[in-house]
Amino acid sequence: MAELPGLDLHRLADHLDRAVPGLLAGKLRGELLTGGRSNLTYAVTDGRSRWVVRRPPLGHVLATAHDMGREYRVMRALARTPVPVPGTVYLCPDPAVLGAPFYLMRHVPGRAYREPAELVGWGPVGVRTLFLSLVDVLAALHAVDPAGVGLADFGRPEGFTGRQVRRWKRQLDASRSRDLPGVEELYDRLAAAVPESRTGVLLHGDFRLDNVLVGGDRTVRAVLDWEMSTLGDPLTDLALFLVYAGRTDLPGRPGDDELAARYADRSGRRVDDLDWYLAFAAFKLAVILEGVHYRWVRGQTVGSGFGDVGARVPPLVAQGLTRIRRR
Repeated sequence: MAELPGLDLHRLADHLDRAVPGLLAGKLRGELLTGGRSNLTYAVTDGRSRWVVRRPPLGHVLATAHDMGREYRVMRALARTPVPVPGTVYLCPDPAVLGAPFYLMRHVPGRAYREPAELVGWGPVGVRTLFLSLVDVLAALHAVDPAGVGLADFGRPEGFTGRQVRRWKRQLDASRSRDLPGVEELYDRLAAAVPESRTGVLLHGDFRLDNVLVGGDRTVRAVLDWEMSTLGDPLTDLALFLVYAGRTDLPGRPGDDELAARYADRSGRRVDDLDWYLAFAAFKLAVILEGVHYRWVRGQTVGSGFGDVGARVPPLVAQGLTRIRRR
């Protein structure tokens, strides 16, 4: 069994033999999956079956982030809904096994598209179909009754937006390694104009193209990476998706207005005052990427492709300022 950073396959196999008797049919092999700027994700197989292991990143971990139990719980709850999620197998909250809590889920056939260029061969019709289907999945998620799937206590919708602004400022302060011009102004403007919280729904918290698996038929096979899920304002999910979608400048991608209108039609919700939400989405994404940059400069990331992350933060701050100044 090859050694993997953050995943000792010997210890994992020994633990699973005791915790889930009969699961493994042979020795484990594994590989670090590409992507995953936060939690570490591995594909493992015993030669008969294939699973995916998720664990927190190595080194610096922000408070309230990388909660394996939270991810596991929400996917287990959504298994009974129209929202496509991987099947859950086992949660291990004990850090003694792998050095951090982890969980095991079933492998879902499909592909995560990490970069817009990977969609070039799809053509305008394929790109359009995919992005409209993503909006439909988001609307389906927001239609789930949290209490009906056992998630009534999954968050505090009251005052959600204000708490989110403060939370991500704390996350930024915990991961600062350099000066970021404009970020304090963006935070101050967001905090001074927090909209009244809407009805609380189940949020993904980081809904985007590369957090889903797509099948060959251009359908979403599974929504992944639920580490930021909670109950709160649905427009925060929609706005973050739109900020991410703006990176995909390909023929066929519906514009922000069409995607927002599609969401409004599918969800029955109003989507006015999106400028504040889009500004907040840019701020949140800037903080997330700054955290990744913080770990990368300290040598605490695993995998490749992190060297340019820091350069993506200032444009997001500028994008957020442009949006919030328009209100």
